[in-house]
Amino acid sequence: MQLKLKLTAVAAIAAVAGMASAQEQVVKIGHVAPVSGAQAHYGKDNENGARMAIEELNAQGITIGGKKIKFELQAEDDAADPKQGTAAAQKLCDAKVAGVVGHLNSGTTIPASKVYNDCGIPHVTGAATNPNLTKPGYKTTFRIIANDNALGAGLAFYAADTLKLKTVAIIDDRTAYGQGVANVFKKVAAEKGMKVVDEQFTTDKATDFMAILTAIKSKNPDAIFFGGMDPQGGPMLRQMEQLGMGNVKYFGGDGICTSEIAKLAAGAKTLSNVVCAEGGASLDKMPGGKAWKAKYDAKYPGQFQVYSPYTYDATHLIVDAMKRANSVDPKVYTPELLKSQYKGVTSTIAFEPNGEMKNPAITLYVYKDGKKTPLN
Repeated sequence: MQLKLKLTAVAAIAAVAGMASAQEQVVKIGHVAPVSGAQAHYGKDNENGARMAIEELNAQGITIGGKKIKFELQAEDDAADPKQGTAAAQKLCDAKVAGVVGHLNSGTTIPASKVYNDCGIPHVTGAATNPNLTKPGYKTTFRIIANDNALGAGLAFYAADTLKLKTVAIIDDRTAYGQGVANVFKKVAAEKGMKVVDEQFTTDKATDFMAILTAIKSKNPDAIFFGGMDPQGGPMLRQMEQLGMGNVKYFGGDGICTSEIAKLAAGAKTLSNVVCAEGGASLDKMPGGKAWKAKYDAKYPGQFQVYSPYTYDATHLIVDAMKRANSVDPKVYTPELLKSQYKGVTSTIAFEPNGEMKNPAITLYVYKDGKKTPLN
């Protein structure tokens, strides 16, 4: 009789334990960025931000829809390649992730946004800035950073109004991002009375710019605007110095606005001519920037680039919408994303009806003694 009682008690305990584990639900959140290739330093930084948020959310013991939720990050590499970007998006759709943070590049995010729309999963980018991203009007597309209209215009205003520059040459890397930000700068600079004296093109794989810089040098511009990323920006600054273009200002968007460009410029004095723009406030002016950066550096020393505070906020933003909807089902919680008033590390995040951020800030930076320093 006693043995029977013991067995019954063991069975009861096992049943309770089974119920407890059955009440825990694993919810996957996807992340996509280039973690291989020349832009891997950006991609790893982005992934770190999302991973940090996932760990913090799991430590909170969140319950949604009556179930304890365990979040998992499913991280994919798109190598900054549009084809790989859509393949990664489809993989996340097939894995039935509940939401996606990413991508980094406009060239991968724009085609991937259709894939997410077709499978009904929201994605939040804190890095892709081409205005065309939100043009299709997908209800699943959200951006939590200023787009190129703000970045290109801000740089053109500074060049014309503050520095009083008269002439500029424009180079872009033919990607969706590079062309987009260069076109906005060109348009606004022309409206401000600046003359575009030359336009040249390169690729996002190139490292030799001597021919195009020599052509530009013959036009004697006050400035060069480069639409592209730092793996090209750094060598370009070195080659400008070799060609004796040390007095030419060098403008670019957030793609070159990294601490990495100082390393890639390898001591070129032309680094001090750089003026670049980033969406958002500088870390020091972000509501939770300084404290967050200290946490990040302790966890991922020497890996910070640009966008990790945004991928961190994007991850929290998605979960905040799930909590408000009391559901992890994308069909149920996606409408809540649009109603967000989320107080993040980067800012208070709220959206326009098209998924663009309301009132996004931008910050201009220069490089003083090799260090990226906010201007305003």
